[in-house]
Amino acid sequence: MRRADRLFQIVQLIRGRRLTTAAWLARRLEVSERTVYRDVADLQHQGVPIEGAAGVGYRLGAGFDLPPLMFSAGEAKALVAATRLAQAWLDPELARDAETALGKILSALSPATRAAAESLALYAPAFVADASIAAQLQALRTAIPARQKATFRYRDVAGQDSERTVRPLGCFFWGKVWTLGAWCEARTAFRSFRIDRISALQLGDARFKDEPGRTLADYLRHMQRQNP
Repeated sequence: MRRADRLFQIVQLIRGRRLTTAAWLARRLEVSERTVYRDVADLQHQGVPIEGAAGVGYRLGAGFDLPPLMFSAGEAKALVAATRLAQAWLDPELARDAETALGKILSALSPATRAAAESLALYAPAFVADASIAAQLQALRTAIPARQKATFRYRDVAGQDSERTVRPLGCFFWGKVWTLGAWCEARTAFRSFRIDRISALQLGDARFKDEPGRTLADYLRHMQRQNP
């Protein structure tokens, strides 16, 4: 990769993330961290408002703009493939939004690049999910950023029913099923719930705030410990 291309990539990668470490950039660009430090320093010297420092992370300052993004043929094909695969498993609203977003991206490409991307011979068989499961996935997905508590009935693997009130933290797809990662108020612990075993889902007016030990990051660390 030419250095000019690498500098452009660094700006794009930092632009797309809240905080980007030199180690992550080095892995992504297949260069040394020292090279990343030098490139970032050069960009800062040229007036690109990259904030942060070595050992901490970088972010792009507010108000900085770049020309519209252009995609290579390979990148456009990757977007088409990802959208086709995702649409078969997303809830209807998010699937429509994904298709709309892809259409906007494709419309900005050159005719040749667009034709190459749309002719990609990779398809995802239509997955017809139970309408109630799709509705529950959509409801839980929207409840997470709103910090809404959820109440539902849950049937475990042994067929036992229980009432749960949880703090929904994230929805996870495992190839065949969706699960909800949550803090369970009844068990005062993290729990994972298969969405297809949830019934009578209700989202109340009660909101919750992130508390140390009960956040999504804590849940992910808990899962890593459970599955080393």
